[in-house]
Amino acid sequence: MAANSLRTKADSGVNVAKGFAHPQWAARADQLQSLSGVLLGLFLVMHLHFESSILLGKEAFYQVAQFLEGGVFSETGHGYPLLTQIFSGFMLLVVMIHAGFSLRRFPTQLGQWRALRNQMRFLPHEDTKIWFWQMISGFLLFFLVPAHLLTMISNPEIGPHLSAERVYHFNAWILYVLLLPVVAVHAVFGLYRVVVKWGLIEQRFALLKFAKVLLAYLMLLGMASLLAYILIGRSLELPVVPYVSML
Repeated sequence: MAANSLRTKADSGVNVAKGFAHPQWAARADQLQSLSGVLLGLFLVMHLHFESSILLGKEAFYQVAQFLEGGVFSETGHGYPLLTQIFSGFMLLVVMIHAGFSLRRFPTQLGQWRALRNQMRFLPHEDTKIWFWQMISGFLLFFLVPAHLLTMISNPEIGPHLSAERVYHFNAWILYVLLLPVVAVHAVFGLYRVVVKWGLIEQRFALLKFAKVLLAYLMLLGMASLLAYILIGRSLELPVVPYVSML
């Protein structure tokens, strides 16, 4: 019985090992993890739709970019790239906060990985698989997302030509091809798990089906947008001249 108790403490948690055993702190950490995750998930959904305005043409994307950069407050109508840098820095901070709280539940011992593997083998519950892929995708995002955000901080210029130049001529498409499926899976199923965890919707199976449809839609939207940037980038001559609005 004592051995079982010791095994339970070892397998349950990184919480004890990292000082998160206090119930009040654990509950607060869960709330902050969920809140930061919801913020990041909703941001991704909006971000992919803003980026997809390129599918409506260069002018549409230019107007969206200038609006997001505060062009309405500029006499020339041109936005402020500084806002992109500030917002990218803020999102990087949120990512680090979310990652820090998420690491509490990351298996760190061989016995925990074996227990997880055995559970997935003998009890192939779909939510367990989702949690596993959340963990794997979260680990990958710890490297992929900062690479993207640091690029936006160091080179915040956005526009049909400049963004296409970054994607095609600077080979950023390689990063985005890796980032898109990982971040989409993590965000969509992360939002699903938050809704289920906090009991916001009781129809779990219907919600899971909606999550899968949303994932497919976001993947299609993101890949179509990426392809549009690649095609525009291929058509541009170096050095690339920023797009000039026709309005």
